[in-house]
Amino acid sequence: MKAVATSANGKSEFLDAVQKGLLLGAAVLALVMPPSGWFQRHGEAPTAAARMAPGNGAARRADFGAITPTDDVRQLATWAVATADYKNRSFVILDKKDARVYVFEPSGRLKAASPVLLGYAIGDDNAPGIGTKPLSQILPEERTTPAGRFVAEIGMNARGEDVVWVDYDAAVSMHRVLTTNPAERRLERLATPTHEDNRVSYGCINLPKAFYEDVLAPTVKKIGAVIYVLPETRPLHQVFGPMNAKAPLKIAQQ
Repeated sequence: MKAVATSANGKSEFLDAVQKGLLLGAAVLALVMPPSGWFQRHGEAPTAAARMAPGNGAARRADFGAITPTDDVRQLATWAVATADYKNRSFVILDKKDARVYVFEPSGRLKAASPVLLGYAIGDDNAPGIGTKPLSQILPEERTTPAGRFVAEIGMNARGEDVVWVDYDAAVSMHRVLTTNPAERRLERLATPTHEDNRVSYGCINLPKAFYEDVLAPTVKKIGAVIYVLPETRPLHQVFGPMNAKAPLKIAQQ
């Protein structure tokens, strides 16, 4: 058996190599493994949503590109991105006051925005039993688009057309603009630069055909979406809860 050469300090070169290997391995593990106790505290590896939350790396903010939204839209978008409230899905913000919808990627980048048509009546709540009433029995003051947080679903309406359900029980959806009643001039209303004439529906959100088919529907089908319908008769926090509005707004203005 060949004798093992010894180093000047009396340790064998073999032991030196072993020790160096152990130290190197420990250093690598320290780089790739989370701190001790992380999994016990959190139960699982961090998700993409967790990495986007405050305190996890650089602060995220909504990216509107060249579009300038209303203050309410910016505040809600900033809060949603900062908290990852939409949980790795896309998210949609409907601004009823301005009659516009915004579709965002999970990163918080705005994909596209569009004018919309809304419920005829101003209000943030569904009338009792509205989802089971025939259209002929829905009073003008009951034709509201409800405010709140909704999980989008692709489905079919009573006409056999695909829609994005906002509130299925109340029969409120996002869909292609309806042109079955020429007297309502829905296409013309969408084309005008003002939002003053965009209230005409029974509560559903009418979108330009191309926007629905090329932006909204594919987005919901691919990864799902959370829809935030902003209120028009109440402040944001009464609908969405405490939002710590000041801090997100500072992030958005950086």
